[in-house]
Amino acid sequence: MFNGLIREIGKIKSFNAGKLRVSSKYIPQIGDSIAINGVCLTATKIFPDGFEVDLSPETQKIIPIENYQSGAFVHIEPALRFGDRIDGHLIQGHVDAIGEILEIKKTNNSYDVIIKTDPKIMKFIAPKGSIAIDGVSLTINEVFTDRFRLTIIPHTFENTLFKYYKPLRKVNIETDMFARYVYHMFKKPSNPDESLLAWW
Repeated sequence: MFNGLIREIGKIKSFNAGKLRVSSKYIPQIGDSIAINGVCLTATKIFPDGFEVDLSPETQKIIPIENYQSGAFVHIEPALRFGDRIDGHLIQGHVDAIGEILEIKKTNNSYDVIIKTDPKIMKFIAPKGSIAIDGVSLTINEVFTDRFRLTIIPHTFENTLFKYYKPLRKVNIETDMFARYVYHMFKKPSNPDESLLAWW
C-alpha cells in the first residue's frame, strides 16, 4: 500500500526486455514493493545508484509505456510500513486507466488540471473524492462525462513532475479503492444465481 506522497523523482537509466532500471537516492531491498509513477512494482536487483524492477506484459499494456523510456523522470514512493502516517489516501498501485491531460491553468494560488479518461471509470470518480495521478494523491473538484478537474497547490505542483507536464501528456490513473469496492458490492449481478447479492 502507498499514500500518494512522492518521496523522490527518479530517472530511468534503461528499459529493455521488461527490465526497468531506475537511478535514485532511495535504495530498496530486493523484494520490496515500490511505486513508479503510481504502479506497484517489486525491486529485483539493487545497484549503488538505484534499483531494477520487472514490468510484466500485462503491466506494459495498461500504462503509457512512453513515460518509462530511458532518460524519463518518474515519481518514486516506497511502500508504507505499519505505523506510518497516511497524509494522502490509501493507494494500491493498480492502474485503472490511462488519462490525458487536456489543460493546465495557473490560478491565483493554485493550478487547475483537466484530465480526460475512459468514461467507464467515471463512476468511481466523485467531486471532493480522492484520486492518484501518476502516483500523486489529489482531490477531485469537478466531474464531467469523460473528464475531471483537479486543483493542485503550488507545493505539490513544484515538488512533483506536474511542473513539467503539458497538454496531451498521458498519465496513470488509480481511482479510490473504496469507491471501487462499494460499487462492486452493490452492483446488480449479471447472473443472480452465482452471487450473494441476488436479493438486489
